[in-house]
Amino acid sequence: MSDYGDLLDDLRAEGKELDALVAPLDATWWATATPADGWTIAHQIAHLAWTDIWTQRAVTEPDRFVEQARGEAARGGRMVDEGAAEGARLAPEALLHRWRTGRRALHHALATAPADARVPWFGPPMKVPSMATARLMETWAHGQDVADALGVHREPTARLRHIAHLGVRTMAFAFTLHDLPVPQAPIRVELTSPADELWAWGPQDAADRVSGPALDFCLLVTQRRHRDDLALTLAGETARQWLPIAQAFAGLPGSGRPRRRIRVATGPRYDEE
Repeated sequence: MSDYGDLLDDLRAEGKELDALVAPLDATWWATATPADGWTIAHQIAHLAWTDIWTQRAVTEPDRFVEQARGEAARGGRMVDEGAAEGARLAPEALLHRWRTGRRALHHALATAPADARVPWFGPPMKVPSMATARLMETWAHGQDVADALGVHREPTARLRHIAHLGVRTMAFAFTLHDLPVPQAPIRVELTSPADELWAWGPQDAADRVSGPALDFCLLVTQRRHRDDLALTLAGETARQWLPIAQAFAGLPGSGRPRRRIRVATGPRYDEE
């Protein structure tokens, strides 16, 4: 349980870091467009607030969540955009209050739920720690959209390990989303942490491999950067099929992001061995 406590602390820290980024902004900045088509900074925070509310409901009232999610799905799956748009119409102070209140309620729900409980979701059901990891991932990913809109550089932290772990664990999910057979061959993922440590998943002798900076891998699996803009090296057919469709979040396949016009370095950054 100490590891789970650390995860919850990291989730709380991720929210506080983004909160500190948006809290000083005036209404004009809240209306700034982000890389997500049609979404302003307000939409990004509204979406996080909306998802926190739904997550708390899934943890504390799973039957009610399933019933309401089924009803929303019958409406054509418009609830994500509608939830973001509704929240974005609020005054920044009101939206911040909604997000902060929802975060506190969600943290309490996650901290008091049995760690082995399976929680319903819009994708496959998840255990409580996986749900907490998913919330951290999404907070970081939407925070990246906000940082990009503001032109702010965020220092990567060890919290990226949670996101990278989720990115590896969702490989089969990504193939299924694209109606592709799930590969049976093992894959080795080796990432360099922000502290220059090695984070690794999979057998050392696997023929299929992905390696590079942990930040780049997290940007890929959250679809915040085009794969050609990332310093990731791959080998093997499974890796070649996986990286273009990698997706650590639930829902329909994402469209990803276009290649950036300004390159950080010259030469190719997405290489095959």
